[in-house]
Amino acid sequence: MVNFIDIAKKWQEKWEKKKIFEIKNDFSKKKAYILTMYPYPSSTLHMGHLRVYSIGDALARYKRMQGFNILHPMGYDAFGLPAENAAVQHGVPPDKWTFTNIDTIRQQQKEMGFSYDWTKEVITCNEEYYKWNQWIFLKFYEKGLAYKKKAAVNWCESCGTSLANEQVIEGKCWRCQNDVAERFLEQWFFKITDYAEELLNDIDKLENWPERVKTMQQNWIGKSHGVEIDFKIKGTNKTVSTFTTRPDTIFGVTALVFAVEHPMVMEFVEGGEHEKPVLDFIAETKKRSRMERTAAETEKNGIFIGKYILNPVNGAECPIYVADYALMEYGTGAVMVVPAHDERDFLFAKKYNIPIKAVITPAEYELKAEKMTRAYVEGGVLIHSGQFNGMNNLDAIEEISEWMEKEGIGKRTVNYKIRDWLISRQRYWGTPIPIIYCAKCGIVPVPYEDLPVKLPKPEKCKFTGQGNPLETCKEFVEAKCPKCHGKAKRETDTMDTFVDSSWYFFRYCSPKYEKGPFDKEVAEYWMPVDQYIGGIEHAILHLLYARFFTKALRDIGLATVDEPFARLLTQGMVIKDGAKMSKSLGNVVDPAEISGKYGPDTARLFILFAALPEKELDWSDKGVNGSFRFLNRVYNLVNENISYISLKHYDEHKLNDTDKYVLSKMHLTIKNVTQHFENFEFSLAIGKIMEYVDVLQKYKDKNKEVFGETIKTLALIMLPFTPHLSEELWHLIKAEGFASMQKWPSYDENKIDKKAEAVAMLVENTRKDIIEILRLTKIENPKKITLFVADKWRYDFIESLKTEMKKTRNAFGLIKTLMMSDLKIYAHEINKVVPRLLNDETKIPQVVLSQEIEFHALNDASKNYEDEFKCKVEVIVAERATQIKAKQALPGKAAILIE
Repeated sequence: MVNFIDIAKKWQEKWEKKKIFEIKNDFSKKKAYILTMYPYPSSTLHMGHLRVYSIGDALARYKRMQGFNILHPMGYDAFGLPAENAAVQHGVPPDKWTFTNIDTIRQQQKEMGFSYDWTKEVITCNEEYYKWNQWIFLKFYEKGLAYKKKAAVNWCESCGTSLANEQVIEGKCWRCQNDVAERFLEQWFFKITDYAEELLNDIDKLENWPERVKTMQQNWIGKSHGVEIDFKIKGTNKTVSTFTTRPDTIFGVTALVFAVEHPMVMEFVEGGEHEKPVLDFIAETKKRSRMERTAAETEKNGIFIGKYILNPVNGAECPIYVADYALMEYGTGAVMVVPAHDERDFLFAKKYNIPIKAVITPAEYELKAEKMTRAYVEGGVLIHSGQFNGMNNLDAIEEISEWMEKEGIGKRTVNYKIRDWLISRQRYWGTPIPIIYCAKCGIVPVPYEDLPVKLPKPEKCKFTGQGNPLETCKEFVEAKCPKCHGKAKRETDTMDTFVDSSWYFFRYCSPKYEKGPFDKEVAEYWMPVDQYIGGIEHAILHLLYARFFTKALRDIGLATVDEPFARLLTQGMVIKDGAKMSKSLGNVVDPAEISGKYGPDTARLFILFAALPEKELDWSDKGVNGSFRFLNRVYNLVNENISYISLKHYDEHKLNDTDKYVLSKMHLTIKNVTQHFENFEFSLAIGKIMEYVDVLQKYKDKNKEVFGETIKTLALIMLPFTPHLSEELWHLIKAEGFASMQKWPSYDENKIDKKAEAVAMLVENTRKDIIEILRLTKIENPKKITLFVADKWRYDFIESLKTEMKKTRNAFGLIKTLMMSDLKIYAHEINKVVPRLLNDETKIPQVVLSQEIEFHALNDASKNYEDEFKCKVEVIVAERATQIKAKQALPGKAAILIE
């Protein structure tokens, strides 16, 4: 077996020494910015990483060979909670833990041979990066895009700290298992809602994004047209506003529910008999996640607060509840309850004996509320709805909305589900928020010239799991006010790590730039990213935040693009034993183990061949071995035939039919592989290369120049998948330069001989059919094999059938048309064969040869058949045959008789 590990090391060293992947900002060249989502350095790479990087590198190498100026960088999303957890649990400083992991991952990436320009590396926890996070924050603050307000966080009292959602497990702290409550803290936000409409509208510009990702973004933004209705609180001069998209149901409102976070709740219950039970209910509700509270299958709970609203359209008194399923994040945090026409409201009303009033009924009969066993959510006719009775409910939405505006009951408005982005984290390992608090001057931004606000060394903070470690560092917290120079305190919250990943693709364009986050002129050349590749799990937040940042940076004069990613590919998961690879399931395959045993090219080839990029990849040890064997075949094909390889150009006039066929196959393979590459069909491209290798292995009596040309092509079309082997083959045949820097092969349509392809396919398919018949009949030592070539008339018949099938697929119509030609004398057989061919169109050859060509092709191949099957092989045209079997032969499909 070939030592692919040593081959890989050799070429990686040569690439690095010659710096062949370092790019130049040559603005005159066409560019291709190929970017894979950068990793979080948690420990080592897993197969999911290997898959996305292999996809990205294959594409980058392909585009480089096409003459594009390539930006294909790598970096590390280096801030985050796991590093801080490591400090708490193991006493390892977050920076040491992070950089140790980065070193490990970087080495793994280099060992895989990815063609990154390492001079473009970005590490987000370095001061030269996070300084610009702070700079951007200050610019956003100046534009009103960064602001501070109270917001709810998950709070663990025993640990004295807030928790991320993933640290709350069944309502308890992941660390101490005590109950988690919701607490309101002053938090920093980015005003992403200012861009909600543009973010929504510009989804239409994302023509080369997966439809499901665009749908997910649309749903997250959640634009809805509706009416904001004011309900009076009985016995007070106060009103409460609700938002609804269903004003047609306003006459059916029988209650109102507040979200537990709604500020009016405490206003109404404080000091009264309802205060304690309501507060107890709120405390219990806040222990559960929002997802759990709002899930369709979860029972909905609430509590009466002792107050009533008056329905503004009919004056009906309706009780007010606090309910767990209402959220402040949607609408106004107060929801009108229409039990007859909302399933969730129906169940809630049944549980708490809230009246049910039907206002929409089917046209065929009138719905009776007292007989309802479930909500009626279909369309229908309005009833019990005043002057709107008898109208179709959907038609009435606009009229009722207009009427409510005229009456001063409500106003038409647009609501967005998206909420402003909370960026505050009570963490050490993140970008410090550049704000100072002064008793005299209030909130004071850190001056630009004082950036970066540096994180103190870990040893100066206490990592106890109690509270924010930054608060324990006196020299960090204590500061001077930039305005009055008096005593002040520094903000101890750090930024959400999504901030780091929301603009890193801009920084890659000029990572050493010191006058701003990035060089605007260079970014104008490279941006937008031409191809972005990453997991579907980032389809909403990361991509939405990156889009927001791009638009906001544009509006402060830094960027010139509206969208960051022109084309998006979301790769599927890696599956093993029927489940996603996971340490907890014990089904993880270590990429280093595969690469260390078979070499990186084997791992890369299998990853790209096993499934199309967007599909799940089912890991297979057998598949890895198959890829390894194939690479050995390719290497041996070249190494064992070096004497038959010449790099001189072949003489067109000295080519025989076999040479022409091999060259035809070469041009067809280049065409197919190129087309598959453009469609990201890497597995199909590799399949075509494997077919091509089979042809080259069977190429006897080689023309040295032709073989040399075909092997050069093989090395180049394999390079995006197996770059180390391709470099080695390039070296073996004594071609000049690096294979990685060669032009992608071009094909000549005129040299693709479709008839030669059809002949080769006939010969190979006949061979496979013989093998299958021997297997089914269990004949181990055949005495004779007879191959029957179809009757001559059948070739005219198939040609005519193919022509007519472009007009219709109707069997009767086809037969009728064929009977109007000279073929009518074969009516009996045509009547039988047409339905059969329509039922299985794979039996209709793409290229129809003649009887003479098929006979000569199979006759020429008969000697090889005899050598393989160790018996006599005879080829007969059907007209001369006496055997009934001969009548089964069709063009492109010989009938076979084995004795």
